[in-house]
Amino acid sequence: MTALDDRAGTATVDATSVALHSLVTSPTKVMAAPANYRRHVEEDTLDPGVDQGVHRARLSGVTHPVEELGLFLKASSSLAGPADGIRVRGGSVRTDYEVELAVVIGRTVRDVAAADAMDHIAGYCIGLDMSVRGKQDRSFRKSGDTFTVLGPWLTTADEIDDPGALTLWLSLNGEERQRSSTSAMTVGIPRLVELASQMYTLHPGDVLLTGTPEGVGPVAPGDVIVAGADGLGSMTVEVSAA
Repeated sequence: MTALDDRAGTATVDATSVALHSLVTSPTKVMAAPANYRRHVEEDTLDPGVDQGVHRARLSGVTHPVEELGLFLKASSSLAGPADGIRVRGGSVRTDYEVELAVVIGRTVRDVAAADAMDHIAGYCIGLDMSVRGKQDRSFRKSGDTFTVLGPWLTTADEIDDPGALTLWLSLNGEERQRSSTSAMTVGIPRLVELASQMYTLHPGDVLLTGTPEGVGPVAPGDVIVAGADGLGSMTVEVSAA
């Protein structure tokens, strides 16, 4: 898709001619699912830079980490769009990319059952959950400015036949690093929304990141990330120094 299409028949705008910022500006919360792809847990935590002596031991033998650990929150100030880029600190601080399917809530709800959860979703987009590696709390390490990139636009829920069967992918400097299907999530979207609504009232514009597949790795200033998904388009995001 190369144009933003108005279905009423008015003029279209070439997407390459505009700056795409975050499609959500003021959610009451940004929620995220930890370790929601089995191969991500099995493969990526073998990297000491990812594991930090903590994650693999905590997740060993846990088949559905989200059910045990719950969701975590990211600061809404971490939101950015593709045009804003990602700013990372240098030195010994490692910051990793994580491509995810992002769910945007469309209706206010509390305590919704999984069977009814999809009725409360406005749409979907690609999310980058940028993550500083370390032993600090997840919310702290993942809430830096520009650490939640959403884009390239919102695809409404009616446009996606099955969000549980989309291919996600990410390349870094032209080399593919991540590719998987959302069908590999250990806890699916209806249950994630159900879990979230058991703790929080969900409001229109709230964002739920659904987890990342295997293949995460570090970025540095000057890198270029391209992330995409079936039916959602793709976005190019530049990395610079904070």
